Amino acid sequence: MTETTLERIQADTRTAMKAGERDRVGALRLIADALQKDLKDGGDDEVAVLRRERKRRLEAADAYRNGGDEQRAAAENAEAELITAYLPAELSDDELAAIADEAVAESGASGLGDMGKAMGVAMGKARGRADGKRVSAAIRERLAGTG
Repeated sequence: MTETTLERIQADTRTAMKAGERDRVGALRLIADALQKDLKDGGDDEVAVLRRERKRRLEAADAYRNGGDEQRAAAENAEAELITAYLPAELSDDELAAIADEAVAESGASGLGDMGKAMGVAMGKARGRADGKRVSAAIRERLAGTG
């Protein structure tokens, strides 16, 4: 049986506790809590939860930085980097381009008005390995040339 991301985070939390890494333990516990809450609510997309949590940390870091609190911004960025380590590798630009091409062909999209159809197919194929903004840009680029 393969280990889930939650199980891996829980094991890493125990290791960090033994090593006395308090900040790391706190961050890992927050991530584990978010994953457990999602499971309890019937969710099963760990990648989506991790992406959401990473996005929250990056937005908080920007807010702290804009407020002049570099120390808290750095802490939020460190948590975002920690979360990134548990995410699958991002698609390369070439891999994303190939997925966008397939999505446009499979969905029958013929112009920017069909963006939603192609996006649905592409996001399914990307399976959490590319940010929605990157996927959208790749689809838009293909559809702008066809419509």
